Amino acid sequence: MRIDLKGRTALVTGSARGIGAAIAAGPARAGARVAVNGRSTERVQDSVCALEREVPGADVVPVAADVTTEAGAEQVAQALPRMDILVNNLGVFGSADPLRITADEWRRYFEVNVLAAVRLTRLFLPGMAECGWGRVQYIAGDSAIVTPAEMIHYGMSKTALLAVGRGFAKQAAGTGVTVNSVIAGPTHTGGMKDFVHGPVDRGLPWDEAQRAFMREHRPQSLLQRLIEPEEIACMIVCLSSEHASATTGGALRVDGGYVDAILP
Repeated sequence: MRIDLKGRTALVTGSARGIGAAIAAGPARAGARVAVNGRSTERVQDSVCALEREVPGADVVPVAADVTTEAGAEQVAQALPRMDILVNNLGVFGSADPLRITADEWRRYFEVNVLAAVRLTRLFLPGMAECGWGRVQYIAGDSAIVTPAEMIHYGMSKTALLAVGRGFAKQAAGTGVTVNSVIAGPTHTGGMKDFVHGPVDRGLPWDEAQRAFMREHRPQSLLQRLIEPEEIACMIVCLSSEHASATTGGALRVDGGYVDAILP
């Protein structure tokens, strides 16, 4: 399968680091013009430079804006009047005692993980539909389906994101725009490294530590290791292409078999 995204413009929110940075590199390799987004101008520019080194000749645009606010979302829309591929990757995660976490923290998770994606979808979907082509994607997580007791607030936001994706797919019906969610499993990021080393012996080499974490704390994973961000990016690129024109309204899993179900 040859994927060519030349002539397309893609925005990946929260792409100045972590999974988002890896996702941004995927469309760039396939020839798309890619907008890298984050709140810090300096961090975004650093990420743009890193992506240009990783993908020589890539067409990369820095868009520093806080998309968790109305003003930030509007700023992005003004900077990128035409959008073909919207990847709503921005999100926060962390564990907390479900009986002690504050209402303000619940609201923050919903604002960042759900409403930021809703705002951008509402801004860009009409233009995509008018052009007769577009791709909208939401990065969910296994916690949307298998909610950990210590991350109820996070799981709630990702479950809501699946509903958002399905709903906007119906809104886009017949327009040539596809809308899908990608359910990512436990993924190898800087933040996840800290998460792994919490319950696992810090003296272990990283490869042993991550496998021990998966074996002891995520035993339902069939992959039995953390997923690499590039593996998630591959699904994003495929969904962004012409090859996925009949895939919409779905929740596609890149979870290493973590979710014990045939369907989400």
